Amino acid sequence: MRQGTFQWMKSVNKSIILNKIRTDAPISRAQIAKETKLTPPTVSSNVKELIEQGLVKESKLGESQGGRKPTMLLINNQEFYVVGVDAGPEMIECILTDLSGKILNRTLSKLTTPLTNNQFLIILKDCIHNCIKDIPSTSKKIIGIGIAMHGVVDVETGTSLFAPILSLTNVPIKEELEKEFELEVKVENDARAMALGESWFGDHGELTSMLVVNIGRGVGAGLIIDGDLYHGAQDIAGEVGHMTIDLNGEICECGNRGCLQTFTTGPAIARRAMKSISQELITAEEVYELAIRGNEEFVTLLKETGRVIGIGLTNLIHIINPQKIVLGGGVTKAKEFILPVILKTIEECALTPRAKQTEVTITKLGDDATLIGAVSLLLVDVFDPN
Repeated sequence: MRQGTFQWMKSVNKSIILNKIRTDAPISRAQIAKETKLTPPTVSSNVKELIEQGLVKESKLGESQGGRKPTMLLINNQEFYVVGVDAGPEMIECILTDLSGKILNRTLSKLTTPLTNNQFLIILKDCIHNCIKDIPSTSKKIIGIGIAMHGVVDVETGTSLFAPILSLTNVPIKEELEKEFELEVKVENDARAMALGESWFGDHGELTSMLVVNIGRGVGAGLIIDGDLYHGAQDIAGEVGHMTIDLNGEICECGNRGCLQTFTTGPAIARRAMKSISQELITAEEVYELAIRGNEEFVTLLKETGRVIGIGLTNLIHIINPQKIVLGGGVTKAKEFILPVILKTIEECALTPRAKQTEVTITKLGDDATLIGAVSLLLVDVFDPN
């Protein structure tokens, strides 16, 4: 028991040291010891192992503090790789990155419905195989696969419990992929994965709480509290797209009426646009393009969408009170029309002066925000001491 506990403590110490190097590199062993409260011998022995494992490398000498110049430490980002997957609802996209999140390769597979669990898993496996097949020399250095899956996910078992847009239930993603690739696999809801990616790579500084909302084919959110994802009691925290906005509204894919996503997703915007132009076929992208060209009807439609999003976010501010809200997903490409209205709505409807000024921004990670989030699922295991 003591030996097992000792090994676990060493692993925690390694994570503490790794995370310190990740955030503050280049940094010396002495500085790590001082700032983490670990003893110098503990830091020294763990750094030695990390260098032997290839996770850390030594850099040029630092500035002298009165004695000899210290050797500085860096994360050896190019030595190990991570696979990140954004799975559904319309396609599966896969990337290979190094430990810094730099994308080295990517593949894409379209999904067509109806789709069985087995068909979905075959497409998923093929997409991952295609992403890593051209770089066999790195195969032994891939530390794992992160899957960002739309819908409700059982994080512990890595099972997709309910993917409403694909009409899939109980897909054993983790079990099947670990059997196929013999690598560690982490599965998370796509919006929560995106939130984790924002926390790691979004350049938001030190925040105690951050809400990330993904508005695209569906609407989902992830809440970061003190650096950790919040899952809720039954792993459905973040399903904000199914917040009821109108009791008598349109029937949602979940079966309820008037959910937030019946107003604000790309398909919802397209449906509303088609009603206003006598059912002519149009996409949300075309609505945006026509609004850019001066179509006042579609400008108004997008501003109305911003109003509804603003009401939804105000509700979330009143419940969660996050320090910052980050918006991502395809709908946010129309930010010049929707963001000012979102901010105005929050200012009008939030309860207190400070709540009215809640910071709301658009992700800087662009279309890769969810993919980078999927990669972050593995990086947390390597670097996060919690």
